[in-house]
Amino acid sequence: MGFTKTIKNIWSIDDLRKRIGITLLLVIIYRFGCYVVLPGINPDELMALKNFTADGLMQLIDMFSGGAFSQASIFALGIMPYITASIVIQLLGMVLPAFQKMQREGESGRMKLNQYTRYLTVVILALQGPAYLMNLKYQVQAAGGHVELGVWSIVFMTIVLAAGSMFIMWLGERIDQKGVGNGISFVILIGIIARLPEAFMQEFTGRLMNSAGGGLVIFLLEIVILLAVIAGAVLLVQGTRKVPVQYAKKVVGNKQYGGARQFIPLKVNAAGVMPIIFAQAIMFIPVTLVGFSTEHTGFFGAMTDMYGFWYNFVYFLMIVAFTYFYTAITVRPAQMAEDMKRNNGFIPGIKPGKPTVDYLDSIMSRITLPGSIFLGIVAIMPAIAHVCGLNRSFASFFGGTSLLIMVGVILDTLRIIEGHLLMHRYDGLMKDGRIKGRTTGSGAF
Repeated sequence: MGFTKTIKNIWSIDDLRKRIGITLLLVIIYRFGCYVVLPGINPDELMALKNFTADGLMQLIDMFSGGAFSQASIFALGIMPYITASIVIQLLGMVLPAFQKMQREGESGRMKLNQYTRYLTVVILALQGPAYLMNLKYQVQAAGGHVELGVWSIVFMTIVLAAGSMFIMWLGERIDQKGVGNGISFVILIGIIARLPEAFMQEFTGRLMNSAGGGLVIFLLEIVILLAVIAGAVLLVQGTRKVPVQYAKKVVGNKQYGGARQFIPLKVNAAGVMPIIFAQAIMFIPVTLVGFSTEHTGFFGAMTDMYGFWYNFVYFLMIVAFTYFYTAITVRPAQMAEDMKRNNGFIPGIKPGKPTVDYLDSIMSRITLPGSIFLGIVAIMPAIAHVCGLNRSFASFFGGTSLLIMVGVILDTLRIIEGHLLMHRYDGLMKDGRIKGRTTGSGAF
């Protein structure tokens, strides 16, 4: 009854109803484009490409594109070039003073950085387009098919692929401005969710056809475990440690300012999904080198077995290390301490200045350890699920980047909808009227 009332409340808000309708329309356009095959490509000869994207980094790229990568669609490159450009610009903002200055300029600086991100995206598309087309030709020909790719064909198709990715960026911006928000992240979410029904049915059918019996019970157990993992991911995204900050009283004229106590929410997983992305990029290097080597045993054999113990052990350790690294360069206790001092704030029992910096740094180190370990466990859960007998497609939803992005974006979207409900004096989606998204948990890209 409460759910029905909430839906009625959402539908009764004109602005929210329009935003949801526009979002659904843009999503339909995006999903339609994912099935429009590049000109000159025979869809019947793409099975080799689908097999090529069944594992590893290629599976991640295909997941982010909603399956368009393996279908040689005009949206094949998806949003990954923009994500890559965003990561590069973000890293430059940590090492180059000019980019750091733009980050501190507020809205004008953000607009400049967005413009640089778009320019870099076009450059990346110009490089990835021909590479994708040559790989497509190789995969199809290896399977006995034929793809005619001349110089002008490559140029033309690269332009089409670049235009497709830029159009997806435009859709994301429209969702952000006219829809429910989370533009680019919402596009990624749709691409991930689009693969869920097929993976779900494949696992369900496979368990029912299990000749050993008990397949349905095992499937229900898998669903329970999946829900438990999702609950853990929600805690990972939302988890914070609140540090109390007392602001000193300040009297100006007849008015008194300050004197209130507030809290600094330090995130348990301040790095978001970035450690997983960095670790996946590095772990893909041995897979690439195997293509130039005839040796598939020993070190190369262990580091290319994505479901093996040593691969996932090294992968886990790299995620823990990258979590500390990324947290160290994004969370700056010295800046926090300076901001508190500038606003006449202090942590009760801690002296301002270096003691405050050391105190914040020690807290971040303590809460980052369990956050990094749990992030590593979530990252290797798909491999564990596959080893336990789940098919690859369904196992990918048990953890990794896909699960964290789904949880983060869904929480953000629910928080936005709840904000509209509370603004119009309706009950929120939760009894306490509070849904924490990645703004108080971990971010995505």
